[in-house]
Amino acid sequence: MLILGVSTSTARVGCAIGGHEGILGAVHSSRGRRHAETLTPAIEFLCRQTRVELSEIGAIAVDLGPGLFTGLRVGVAAGKALAHARRLPMIGVASLDLLAFALRHSSRRIVCAIDAGRGEIFSASYRQSPGGVQRLGDPQVGTPDDLAAELAAGKEELLLVGDGALRYQEAFEGIRRLELGDSGVAHPSAGSLVQLAHARALREDFVLPADLTPLYLRRPDAEIGWITRDAPR
Repeated sequence: MLILGVSTSTARVGCAIGGHEGILGAVHSSRGRRHAETLTPAIEFLCRQTRVELSEIGAIAVDLGPGLFTGLRVGVAAGKALAHARRLPMIGVASLDLLAFALRHSSRRIVCAIDAGRGEIFSASYRQSPGGVQRLGDPQVGTPDDLAAELAAGKEELLLVGDGALRYQEAFEGIRRLELGDSGVAHPSAGSLVQLAHARALREDFVLPADLTPLYLRRPDAEIGWITRDAPR
């Protein structure tokens, strides 16, 4: 089975195609949060380069977030539209899990931090496990200073990655036993998405498009703005 993976939860748009032979091809682009304009041409280019027709795709995998609200909605909506049109099953994987999976060979505790906007980050911690990584708790949303205080209180060797970690890296300076990942591992990988989705596809761990729900962790900024505007003063 060939799987099309779509990741749009951060400023980078990504898509990949793969299956039992591994990743056949992947396209990633960072063009100033132009997710809607970038995603469809990226998928079309990917199909041409891999010589795979959409009719050959057996499942759609999407990055569920958490992440940028608008970008996340673009990717999930596009994935659902393709799945509906072609009557395909879907698989959803959390963005933080994708970040950690790419670093599964690290012996350090992996801490993933994605930029949430409004001075906050989405984060989760992971340990190496056979064949991948194990998340140590539910994804959280909070300030960089909150996460820095939590990490400074521990005694483990840490690897901190993600665009949120890079944007607020000054908050993590001075924390002992902490290594900061570079920009090459700052965004979820569509290739990792396809790899994780393929393992689940072998177990027939699918969901229907209507049952796939993004992981937002908080209300969209526009909704928060209206609530604040209408609050009594």
